[in-house]
Amino acid sequence: MIRCKRLYDAASPEDGYRILVDRLWPRGVKKTDLVYDEWCKTLTPSNALRKAFHSETIDFAAFSEAYREELEQHQDEGKRIAALGKQQTVTLLYGAKNNQQNHAMVLADWLRQLAEG
Repeated sequence: MIRCKRLYDAASPEDGYRILVDRLWPRGVKKTDLVYDEWCKTLTPSNALRKAFHSETIDFAAFSEAYREELEQHQDEGKRIAALGKQQTVTLLYGAKNNQQNHAMVLADWLRQLAEG
């Protein structure tokens, strides 16, 4: 199972394996305070794409499409995490305020598709 959660929300045993999926370390959070198992920068959006989305140069649909194209370059890393998700719960941690339209949601969907084969 692959799910998403804001990194500012409290950790819980149901989270399983927790992966930080933000390119930049979250503001206001000490590295010793965040409960996470791994920080996966490989599967984060490129700086250019991230900045375009946050500055509203592109909308979420365009961002999602471009991000999926970037993710295709990292199939091996995606398959590794998708396989983890078949064995246990994997929680993707993100810092974005928007819980509906963010890169972690796109990433989770892509990973689920990889897991299905």
